Amino acid sequence: MFVTLLLLVPAVMLVMTPLNPSLAVPVAVILYAGFAASLLFLAPTVTVSDGVLTAGQASIPVAQLGEIELLDADALREAIGPGADARAYLMVRGYIHSGIRAAVADPADPAPYWIVTTRKPRTLRAAIEAQRGV
Repeated sequence: MFVTLLLLVPAVMLVMTPLNPSLAVPVAVILYAGFAASLLFLAPTVTVSDGVLTAGQASIPVAQLGEIELLDADALREAIGPGADARAYLMVRGYIHSGIRAAVADPADPAPYWIVTTRKPRTLRAAIEAQRGV
């Protein structure tokens, strides 16, 4: 994403050069830095700590999670596409093509499972199982 965002620099320079050539480069660099910082700070995070899985704005105690299935690109596409349950919690980022599906064992929870995309699904599953004591 940051490399693609670099295309902003020449585009801003093309717009700024006729207006004020001396400001073209500084404005382009400042805009790039601002957009890159917003990508970093506004990106959803996935953490497992103190017995709680947090994915984006939602969290669930790991004790309420059942089986955790690793999803490769094809399985993820099926899970969030034709095989999806509308009640499931999804924290999916389109540029990440692997993740986990964690069944929710709590019968009072309306979501039957969570799907969370991550570049390291095995590490996430291991962290959840370590917090559960499995």
